[in-house]
Amino acid sequence: MYEIRFAEDVEEDLAKIQVYYRKQIMDAVKKQLAHTPDTPTRNRKLLSNLVPPWEAVQPVWELRVGDYRVFYDVSAEEGVVYVRAVRKKPAGRKTEDIL
Repeated sequence: MYEIRFAEDVEEDLAKIQVYYRKQIMDAVKKQLAHTPDTPTRNRKLLSNLVPPWEAVQPVWELRVGDYRVFYDVSAEEGVVYVRAVRKKPAGRKTEDIL
């Protein structure tokens, strides 16, 4: 089981989100990232060519929760998932546009 750690900026990201959606995001993070965070699924994908504006262990992953995206990376050696950012992704926008 992976430990989930949040970057300081994630606290600010979550504070901007309505409580209803914040709860959905946190539930999805706990449910989907605690066991197999580095396995692609319908809502999780590897962002191979993304260069994020924060320090991250490559590769960066994206978890889709409704209109929101949770960006994270995984340290398998440490057994830790680092959640780096949470952003709203409006329809028609690219991932690079919301970072």
